[in-house]
Amino acid sequence: MHFPRSSGILLHPTSLPGPYGSGDFGAAAFHFVDWLVSAGQKMWQILPLGGIGPGNSPYMSSSAFAGNILLIDLDDLRAHGWLNDDELSSHPGFMAHRVDYSVVYQYRLDKLRVAASRFFANNQSHSEFQEFCAAEQSWLDDYSLFMALAEKFEWRDWAHWAPGLANREKKALAKAMVELAHEIEFWNFCQWCFFRQWRKLKQYANQRGVQIIGDIPIFIAYQSAEVWARQDLFELGDDHLPVVIAGVPPDYFSTTGQRWGNPLYRWSVHEKEEYSWWIERIRKTIELVNIVRIDHFRGFAGYWEIPASEQTAINGRWMPGPGEKLFNAVQAKLGTLPIIAEDLGVVTPDVVALLEQFNFPGMRILQFAFGGGSDNPYLPHNFKNNTVVYGGTHDNDTAVGWFNSASQHERTFACKYLGSDGREINWELIHAASGSIADIAIHPFQDILGLDSEHRMNLPGKAEGYWEWRFTWEQLTPRHAERLYEITAVHGRCAADRLTF
Repeated sequence: MHFPRSSGILLHPTSLPGPYGSGDFGAAAFHFVDWLVSAGQKMWQILPLGGIGPGNSPYMSSSAFAGNILLIDLDDLRAHGWLNDDELSSHPGFMAHRVDYSVVYQYRLDKLRVAASRFFANNQSHSEFQEFCAAEQSWLDDYSLFMALAEKFEWRDWAHWAPGLANREKKALAKAMVELAHEIEFWNFCQWCFFRQWRKLKQYANQRGVQIIGDIPIFIAYQSAEVWARQDLFELGDDHLPVVIAGVPPDYFSTTGQRWGNPLYRWSVHEKEEYSWWIERIRKTIELVNIVRIDHFRGFAGYWEIPASEQTAINGRWMPGPGEKLFNAVQAKLGTLPIIAEDLGVVTPDVVALLEQFNFPGMRILQFAFGGGSDNPYLPHNFKNNTVVYGGTHDNDTAVGWFNSASQHERTFACKYLGSDGREINWELIHAASGSIADIAIHPFQDILGLDSEHRMNLPGKAEGYWEWRFTWEQLTPRHAERLYEITAVHGRCAADRLTF
């Protein structure tokens, strides 16, 4: 589908300011929406909202449906009387510009446990909570039991739990549900808080003309509720461990490829079930956001299969994905959906055909535009309207960092093409993206602030030390919003009612 001409900012909520070690759905998130409006932006793109996995990545969540409990606003819980001021004192490990997940996770988990205990100790009606649990039962029951068991077994892979639990024998599951009833209720409470708060934030954004672009990772983590609950949907061996895993071959980011480690789908079983699991996954995501970006879209046409025994992604092979059969099934059940396809990497004719068949807009990254000549598809003059353009994504360096480490050819070509001397390359890329014919232009927030490589969100292939970046309000001046608004307005991506000539 085609989107109205507009632009927005890429910023995950964990990067927001806030008093409890990481950004969340609290006051700073609402203030950020107000900032977007002041800057003429109509889109807020976020990363997946699921819980973090290995390396703190939101693309390795413990559930395809549950939310990240670290995003729960603790001040809201205090307002309900479930926490008090003393319990929300700061921690010496909190940092304004980074998230120390080892500190933040335990701090927030402890506070959530206190809040849950007070919530359940209160004799008042819990009808809203009970209605949530009933409405989300299809995924919530498995998730909360999985989390309770994972904590009990100290997060060992579920294949190494007691055999009855790994095999999901009814007797063993029923016993665990009784023994872990209080823990299960705790995880239910956390999810209720997450979804209640997120819907309030999304409503606030939508009422102010800001649409949320969400993100669906194509793959999910092995150590997740859905892989454990639906083992038949994944390529697992008799020992319950993955036989083959996901990744990508050697590319721009890595000479040995990327060995992601996610289990691969057993697509034949999905097809027999008329792709009901995927349909439900997309349906639930669309409930939470306005537009869905599907990560690694090329994997639906063909995916890189790596033997689980391999230590790198080099010795993999291309395998056919579900292709049009999946998206025909999705459209038959859900209709035409607002989807953006992340079509980066090895884009073969079958990927292009799939995009065109369903009219999904693909992505163009300006940092990839200057490595060749004028025929480079990432150069704005080669765009088509049904496109989303980025200076860079969460996997790229910041604009300043990219330019500082780019080849001489890239720097020279970029300066000539953009009419730049390189001193404000971040704003030159923002201007080029905004002025292009792409329907949507998305600007990483680091580039608005003019930050260097130290502030990049992720470096593909590196398992540790990323997903931690945060900003502070002190880094922003009124001129940031004014400048972005002016660029956006003159390019017809927002109303020009505040422009003066």
